[in-house]
Amino acid sequence: MTPRIQLLEQVLAQDPASKLARYGLAMEYANMGEGARAMQEFETVISADPSYSAAYYHGGQTLEKMGDLDQARAFYRRGLAANIDAHARGEIQAALDILGG
Repeated sequence: MTPRIQLLEQVLAQDPASKLARYGLAMEYANMGEGARAMQEFETVISADPSYSAAYYHGGQTLEKMGDLDQARAFYRRGLAANIDAHARGEIQAALDILGG
């Protein structure tokens, strides 16, 4: 376990509702190649805040790295269906277009 993950888990122990810490934890797992754990955290973020656009984008990216392109497309589509800002919508749409989605 990295020091950053330990810190993020300490923050979450004190404030389980911290979306920023949860998202940070998801990104740490994704960067370590632990896609399944990352996706659990991205899903938790989205459950708490369906408009957390970065979680859709990076969740889709994580699924792509895991080789699950169908799930990545579905995850991106969930992001497009959510109430997100125009800039994030454009990034997610571009990622989906690259996959032929």
